[in-house]
Amino acid sequence: MNVLVELRKRFSDVLSGYVNQTDEFLNLIHPSQDDRFGDYQADLVMPLAKRLGRKPRELAEELSRRVNVSDIANPPEVAGPGFINFRLRNDYLEQILESLVADPRLGVPCVENPETIIIDYSAPNVAKPMHVGHIRSTVIGDALYRTLRFLGHRVISDNHIGDWGTQFGMIIYGYRHFLDRDAYRQQPVHELARLYRLVRQIIDYHENLPKREELKRRLEEKEANLNELQAQSQQAPEAERKKWVKRLRQMESEITQLREDLNAVCEKIDAVERNERLYRLAMQHADIGQKVLQETAKLHAGDPENLRLWREFLPYSLDEMHRIYGRLGIQFDFTLGESFYHDRLGPLVEDLLQRGIARESEGAICIFFPDIEVPMIIRKQDGAFLYATTDLATLCYRMETWKPDAILYVVDFRQSLHFRQLFAVARMLGFEQVKLAHVSFGTVLGEDGRPFRTREGDTIGLESLLDEAVRRAAEIVNANDDAKPGGPELTAEERRRVAEVVGIGAIKYADLSQNRTSDYIFSYDKMLAMTGNTGTYMQYAYARIQNIFAKGGVNVETLREFNGHIHLKHPAERALGREIIRFPEAIALVVEDYRPNQLTSYLFGLANRFSTFYENCPVLQAENAEERQSRLLLCDLTARVIRQGLELLGIEVVNKM
Repeated sequence: MNVLVELRKRFSDVLSGYVNQTDEFLNLIHPSQDDRFGDYQADLVMPLAKRLGRKPRELAEELSRRVNVSDIANPPEVAGPGFINFRLRNDYLEQILESLVADPRLGVPCVENPETIIIDYSAPNVAKPMHVGHIRSTVIGDALYRTLRFLGHRVISDNHIGDWGTQFGMIIYGYRHFLDRDAYRQQPVHELARLYRLVRQIIDYHENLPKREELKRRLEEKEANLNELQAQSQQAPEAERKKWVKRLRQMESEITQLREDLNAVCEKIDAVERNERLYRLAMQHADIGQKVLQETAKLHAGDPENLRLWREFLPYSLDEMHRIYGRLGIQFDFTLGESFYHDRLGPLVEDLLQRGIARESEGAICIFFPDIEVPMIIRKQDGAFLYATTDLATLCYRMETWKPDAILYVVDFRQSLHFRQLFAVARMLGFEQVKLAHVSFGTVLGEDGRPFRTREGDTIGLESLLDEAVRRAAEIVNANDDAKPGGPELTAEERRRVAEVVGIGAIKYADLSQNRTSDYIFSYDKMLAMTGNTGTYMQYAYARIQNIFAKGGVNVETLREFNGHIHLKHPAERALGREIIRFPEAIALVVEDYRPNQLTSYLFGLANRFSTFYENCPVLQAENAEERQSRLLLCDLTARVIRQGLELLGIEVVNKM
């Protein structure tokens, strides 16, 4: 039972007598933020009164008389200029809670019309170890996958990995010129990643040399222009002073950006020139950029030796990738990488040309748009394809193979332009009915407010991130267990297992608890805190309930089968019961705009309500057997909701912490 949906349904019948379209007003019915104003609040009266030319207070009283909620709520109360507040009847709340005891779905209904939904997420480049930048796409995508499946949709997860293209041209070149054979035998993925970084660094060095001179020239030019502007501004009339100040600030901002760009380029150049070995390699491989493109072209053309190396490298990388996914508890239905679509790219471009969707422009094949300034290039002048071409081929394959109702791309915000273009081409291809959504997200930042990196400036590897979280979690678990009044309760193996669950759960929850479109600052201390909106706090709340059952010798299966009644006599009991029944509302909010943080916010609120209940309402020491039974059932429902909610987020629970 979704109480919010029920309230909106009943208001819909009333509002249909006032306006034709009711949705915009029904969306203004929501849970109250303050218990003093009841359980739910309707804020629709003032915009409706404005539409109808009515007095808000008078209209609110009229609507509250007409809406029929007597079987679920006390008489509605009108507050302020026209807010309508609802307080659910206790017997109605108790009835819902009792129905949840035997409901494995905890009140969350399956959708009436299931859809086929494809989710594209994670998508690492397999030739390199996964890094911190992959965490957001991976855990957000997995949470959406789990939640949509729980609701009854047919959900297909497709990990569109980067297993082709220029990166392999770089690795093949590095393998032939810079390979450390002992390192490759011992840790092939790390050696391949080293080769990639080395080749990338040398390429960047040669590309940045002319870029440095160009940036210097532009900076000198801008600084000269600024001096001229400053001189002219001194002679400008007072009435035009604001205009001149604005121009000066704009030019100063441009100069600042140029200086930052120049410093970044100079740092990359200096990093090579300060290292004698690197500089020597850079001088010996001055044409490395062109050679890498040649190796890539040979691979794409089916050169036997390059294909052999590619087939040798790939299994190592895939094994490493799947091992990391195993630690994260993540699986995919399909892993169709860029190589899967390679043979489809040429025919696709020809088809787009024949249909007039694409055309030649300065030797390249492009798709132009009436409302997007930048064209989508699908074949370069040299005949090479781009990831845009692969994404189009992937889209066509998915439409032909799975005929989805929706495709969600969980990819960071920097790809917004690409997806605008991709979705526009999809419509040109006739894919009008499928819903296409770019589920974008922000960046993981360090304490300095910049993208999270090591002290050396390298992107932090995902496995080292997990290892550090587990290590810190182990310290907390060991300290807590050692401090227990009766002595430690966990074996060494149990401590290790709890630390793994808590550490990895903390990283996932810390990410998922953020509004996905925002950047967030990564902090081990905050994410592993036993208080606040953290995964550790949620796992502790669950374990505390299991401890109640263990101390009382309570068999939860027997408890659920007893058909005992739930009574909400204490305010803390009622507040907890009301929060429990809102679980379906939280799930609905997650899928409304693909935001898992709606679920974490709900779970945090539920855990806080339970904490208040625990402090004020003795469970095992309740006054009588009936009260004890009722409170045990509330504890069980709370634990089940926490466990189910965390499972939808891809986070495990433990019975002891």
